[in-house]
Amino acid sequence: MRGFDSVLVVDWSAASTRAPARPSKDAIWLGFVQGGAPQEPVYCRTRIEAEARIAAIIEAERRAGRRLLAGFDFPFGYPRGVARRATGRDDALVLWDWLAGRIKDSETGANNRFDVAEAMNALFEGPGPFWGKTHRDRWPGIPYRKDGIAFDGIPEMRACDLAARAASSCFQLCYNPTVGSQMLMGLPMLSRLRRLPGVAVWPFEAWQEADVVLAEIWPGLIEPAVRAAMAEAPGRIRDAVQVDLLSRALARMPEARLGALMSDLPPEAAEEAWILGAGAGEALAALAGGEAPPAPPPLRDDCFAMPAGTDWTPVDDALAALERGLHPVVQSGRCPVAAAAGRVLALPVTARRASPPHANSAVDGYGFAHASLPPGDPVMPLAEGRAAAGAPYPGALPAGQAVRILTGAILPEGVDTVILEEDTRQGAGHIAFRAGIKPGANTRRAGEDMQEGAEVLPAGRVLTPADLALLASVGIGEVTVFDCLRVAVISTGDELIEAGGEARPGQIFDANRPMLLAQIARWGMEAIDMGRIPDDRAALRAALDDAAGRADVILTSGGASAGDEDHVSALLREAGAMREWRIALKPGRPLALGLWRGAPVFGLPGNPVAALVCTLVFARPALGLLAGAGWSAPQGFDMPAGFTKSKKPGRREYLRARIRDGRAEVFPSEGSGRVSSLSWAEGLVELPDGAAQIAPGDPVRYIPFGSFAL
Repeated sequence: MRGFDSVLVVDWSAASTRAPARPSKDAIWLGFVQGGAPQEPVYCRTRIEAEARIAAIIEAERRAGRRLLAGFDFPFGYPRGVARRATGRDDALVLWDWLAGRIKDSETGANNRFDVAEAMNALFEGPGPFWGKTHRDRWPGIPYRKDGIAFDGIPEMRACDLAARAASSCFQLCYNPTVGSQMLMGLPMLSRLRRLPGVAVWPFEAWQEADVVLAEIWPGLIEPAVRAAMAEAPGRIRDAVQVDLLSRALARMPEARLGALMSDLPPEAAEEAWILGAGAGEALAALAGGEAPPAPPPLRDDCFAMPAGTDWTPVDDALAALERGLHPVVQSGRCPVAAAAGRVLALPVTARRASPPHANSAVDGYGFAHASLPPGDPVMPLAEGRAAAGAPYPGALPAGQAVRILTGAILPEGVDTVILEEDTRQGAGHIAFRAGIKPGANTRRAGEDMQEGAEVLPAGRVLTPADLALLASVGIGEVTVFDCLRVAVISTGDELIEAGGEARPGQIFDANRPMLLAQIARWGMEAIDMGRIPDDRAALRAALDDAAGRADVILTSGGASAGDEDHVSALLREAGAMREWRIALKPGRPLALGLWRGAPVFGLPGNPVAALVCTLVFARPALGLLAGAGWSAPQGFDMPAGFTKSKKPGRREYLRARIRDGRAEVFPSEGSGRVSSLSWAEGLVELPDGAAQIAPGDPVRYIPFGSFAL
């Protein structure tokens, strides 16, 4: 069986009214784990809205190449014999279509399910089998209670209901649980969904290779986990908790176990359907209780491979190879919005409600209906009361009157225009102002900033403080974010000592490690200081082993070339995953890349200037991709040169630079050992691969350090 990449769990409703605007119980909730990353449960006010959302998820998952398991919390089939009574065939899918042709639904929730149930009862001898209704004196063909229904021609319970110990009945239309009503309103929706491209129904169709599989689920299987979650957070809506936990549990279930649950079915399932997970409730509840989400796939051994025959690699080719070979290596989880600054969104976020949620006043003033203005300079009587933010005006404003309204207040019914307080004169219960105000003046439309259901932020976004304000404004309390990328930093070389120590002849202070650790922290990643390692292969091997166990990525400086003491490249070569990139750039040609125990290693040059340039040009976009933020190219700007330069062809060059008096000036010395130039500079001037003659005033590409998020 092909494994599932994403899981959708639907808590259905047969309500005859539209659910409240504020998320509530006994409505429709969608739990969704996309590519191993749980999303915030989605609240739907009507069945029509929910079906549209489900269809959109199916289309999006197929388009993204992710296989989807979609579970619904109502029976997919009736007890044996019901389908034949209605359609003449023992085929549940034919009965789905039969119901789809008879059930009528509406945006208000009004539907004809009791009429259809009464018609189905007429197909059977005696009272029932459907029972329970909202009015004793309506639908005489439906018993008000179950008393007196024999269930001798057909069983009351399905085989899977007995196996799962589910107490609900397919025939109960009223009084919780209203499974019978959910079926009547749900099966027609499934009849339409199964006709979408790539969709199959388990266990009625050949589902093993389908892109999307519809399955019956029962949240009661994970009841212990739901009770525990509700005890920890009593204010949460139980329906939302159920779909969230069950979608996580199914996503975490090992592929082989899930495949066995979907394959080993009794004969009754062919007509009656089956509850996915029946008999495995304890395992599902344990998975719902918090086992770790699936780990992302490991990087390939050839992720740093260059085309055969490559000698000196152009910078653009090296960047393209990195982007092509890498993918995110971190897991994802839920995070409160208040703690999400600097984190990377693992999933796109959609608005839970519009912003602003209601049309409101943009100023302090007076509101009225523009169409009711008298001719000339208006004089209007003031209505009693006022509208304020958080204290709406009660009722509708009579035509021809004005009402006091404050900034942010919901526009009362009958108000579409507001005049600024300073533009009016008040007295004797009236206001007067000049003619000429336009309809809708000084008002904000509902949703003019963000519509409910619109995408607020895309996956891969590194969240800023402004993003947190936007998320909060549309009701988002939690987001799915990637874990922080853990980056280990190792300095190598016998000549290095810690800054502040006493240097002997031939020793230098380690400048790279504090620079790299600070850069990583600025990028919102977790920097892990592995210290200084001497030119000793055994010590470096132990340090790499330790780093691979503690970090997702390893940065080393020094030892990346092919000399006698270049142990980083030597060890990576021994591990069989070494790629020595001879990159056509200045400074920083040697760059050793490889995998050490599954962790990517970036072997940077030991020279601080070359180490900085290689980190900014190569490591920065690669780390962003590994962290889930996607590949980012730095933004450069054409600026007039404030220097003279003659450049030979063959290598791209990066000069330490800054902007002064509208021109790009470069550090007087190009020596790669001039550490002071890094502090002096505020960016880099990038010179092309070919030959160049640059005179003052010629345009050059300047990349500020801010474009590298420094």
